[in-house]
Amino acid sequence: MGSTSAQNNGEGFGRRDLIKRSAALGLVAVPTMSFLSACASSDSGSGNKAKKGKTSAKNPLGVNETAPLAVTIFDGGFGTKYATDANAQYKKAFPKAKIQFHATQKIQSELQPKFNGGTPPDLIDNSGAEQMDMGVLVGKKQLTDLTPLLDSASFDDPSKKVRDTLRPGIVEMGQFDGDPVWIMYYAYTVYGVWYSQKALDGLDAQYPENWDDMLALCAKAKKKGIAGWTYAGKYPYYLPFSLYPFIAKIGGREVLDKIDNLEPGAWQDPAVKSAFEAYYELYKKGYILKGTPGIDHIQSQTAWAKGKALFIPNGSWVENESASVIPKDFGLSVGAPSGLDSSDKMPFGTIWASGGEPFIVPAKANNAEGGMEQLRIMLSEESSKNFTSSVKSLTAFNGGTDGIELTPGLKSGVAALEKAGDNVVNPRLQDWYVKLQKEQIGVSVLGEMMAGRLTPAEAIKKAQGYADAAAKDSSIKHYKHQ
Repeated sequence: MGSTSAQNNGEGFGRRDLIKRSAALGLVAVPTMSFLSACASSDSGSGNKAKKGKTSAKNPLGVNETAPLAVTIFDGGFGTKYATDANAQYKKAFPKAKIQFHATQKIQSELQPKFNGGTPPDLIDNSGAEQMDMGVLVGKKQLTDLTPLLDSASFDDPSKKVRDTLRPGIVEMGQFDGDPVWIMYYAYTVYGVWYSQKALDGLDAQYPENWDDMLALCAKAKKKGIAGWTYAGKYPYYLPFSLYPFIAKIGGREVLDKIDNLEPGAWQDPAVKSAFEAYYELYKKGYILKGTPGIDHIQSQTAWAKGKALFIPNGSWVENESASVIPKDFGLSVGAPSGLDSSDKMPFGTIWASGGEPFIVPAKANNAEGGMEQLRIMLSEESSKNFTSSVKSLTAFNGGTDGIELTPGLKSGVAALEKAGDNVVNPRLQDWYVKLQKEQIGVSVLGEMMAGRLTPAEAIKKAQGYADAAAKDSSIKHYKHQ
């Protein structure tokens, strides 16, 4: 989940291959379209599909108990232990099944020939810098519909379906064109404005709930030599983590839906104008850390962790990613975006939270039921707790935190989700239109505006132009909210 330069030279991908932003955010270096089309070309399949087994209370998906299971996991910041632990559970349930487990960072290059030859694995964690383009895979009918998994009995409670145990937005994120669910996002990320409670206490301040209070706090910090904000200037598509839910808070979630749908004039909505002008004010008043437009995500997070700036737009991976630079007494916290004023359509607490780590079962999988069963195991309370306690991230399973000592950032994220309730937004632009979101809106619009090289009016005009061009481009598959 980089600017063109990041794609060309790999800058910023080494440390964890942007794992948590993989598909949910579309922040990956994306191979060319022809390469992706080749990857997802139609094929005749190997014809060795495992016969379905008998369904039962313990085997609701009808897994063939002797069929081998092939699993390929992206080996990034989450590691692979959570997956091998789930494999062990599968083996316990189906002792006669042989499991072929493979971990790699080269998802695209290793799996392309297997897709072409009709011999893909049964379950893939399609993540990291070499992630396969989901829109292409869906458009070419290369994936298995996961609805049977969602409608099967949950691992822990047979009276509940798997879909009833998931966090908000997870099912919808796996949909591209209506009802089928093609992807199961396993991790769950909270996006927002990250800060140090200790730093706010030092300023005798509360987290600001409206923009006047935000500006007043930035002014107070500036007097003490502390910047209000910093962000990943080289990769300014981090800005939407707080900007998009801010737009929704001001004008309602339908404004983001119109943007996702590439509707004419969507970027000219008054809520977008208000949000852009508010952020531009941070630049105009000198509340952004000097040099921010020239630094990357790691440099901005480090400056923020060292107390040079109060706020940074980011995702909950920041806790793990910046663990070596965040002081022990930092009081890591996440805030929902400050609102504009009392006329906002949505309440304070409105936040963006959504899935990461996209798991897919290929259409040509020999053991599709086994691939789905492995996901059913991973969506149990035990597997979820195992993941959360080891990698400091929530999962798609709505729970799995009881009895675990939560780290400060994770604790704050859980509290933010509780406060949000139903007011969780999930923009899809970064899933559906990767280039538009990253290179165009992210870098050429928001990056330029926040560096002072575009006014809000110019930025809006440019954003609308890019969106209109994408809407008219017949080489792009278009998706819409149903």
